[in-house]
Amino acid sequence: MKRMLALLGLLALLLTGCSLEPPEPPVTPAPSGDGLLVHFIDVGQADCALLQCDGEYLLIDGGNREDGQLVVSYLEQQGVEELSAVVCTHPHEDHVGGLPAVLAVYPTGAVYAPTRTYASKVFDDFMYYTDQQGLTVTIPAPGDKISLGSTELTVLGPVKDYPEPNNTSIVLKAQYGDTAFLFTGDMEAEAEADMLDHWGSAMDFHADLLKVGHHGSDTSSSAAFLSAADPDYGVISVGEGNSYGHPQAEVLDRLARMDILSFRTDELGHILAASDGKAVTVTWENQAAQPEAPAAEDTLYIGNKNSKKFHLPTCANLPAEQNRVEFSSCQEARDAGFTPCGNCIG
Repeated sequence: MKRMLALLGLLALLLTGCSLEPPEPPVTPAPSGDGLLVHFIDVGQADCALLQCDGEYLLIDGGNREDGQLVVSYLEQQGVEELSAVVCTHPHEDHVGGLPAVLAVYPTGAVYAPTRTYASKVFDDFMYYTDQQGLTVTIPAPGDKISLGSTELTVLGPVKDYPEPNNTSIVLKAQYGDTAFLFTGDMEAEAEADMLDHWGSAMDFHADLLKVGHHGSDTSSSAAFLSAADPDYGVISVGEGNSYGHPQAEVLDRLARMDILSFRTDELGHILAASDGKAVTVTWENQAAQPEAPAAEDTLYIGNKNSKKFHLPTCANLPAEQNRVEFSSCQEARDAGFTPCGNCIG
């Protein structure tokens, strides 16, 4: 009876705006073995990731409102019966939109968001279905932990209050064995810098895989943040032919300069990252397409021998040729006693 009522709740949502088109099939049936699986569900110009570990499931964001049935169907195909937690990184519709449909169907242990108030119908629906489950939205603080089987998630940000909702995005680091994943929502460069300053050396930001911030917008994924995370892989959740021009060329170039292999949902469809605790492997739905790092210049950073600042090669404040020194990484420049340029790196 409870399941039937939940399905009737979902039907009510669908009748008020969700598409009844059948969803695309998942990447692969959920393996029964041990490990951490992260499903980056292709929800177009939006975000949605399902984490699976030791028979437990956690959902980060839910795409747009019209993606609600697709997300629910994807979870059903993975054998999900309940969720340990649902995380809304921030209240914009392309992140919270599909979560009411999920909460209408799936019993959930906890719900997290950076706020309990936001002026939108879909966020009101998110709060309504949270309340229907007898839950209260938890606003996490930096350093809070969320357990998912053998995986531990740590809240890294936001570390301040911001008027811009993107910067309020909950940032999570998921640690499984020796491997780590970073989920950044739409956090932008200002809040990234604040987060790095807040933690300093007390937090290891390194991750094997980064969910690239804000769909690959140049407002996010600063060089300093990418250097701190130093991932092998970057997943960009983005819609084909979107009007924002995401992912932007500047971000793709930064990823390439740092030897980060990019996986895009607009090209590859659903993306599945699997960790055995030692290494991360990535597979994807559209086998006709391949991830490919765009060409980038060999020199990553250029230092000024006089000011002891180092810059991106595109910076307007590059020193004269005779005063330049080249570095292959941000860490190499810092080890040599150089500090980042405030204009191009932050």
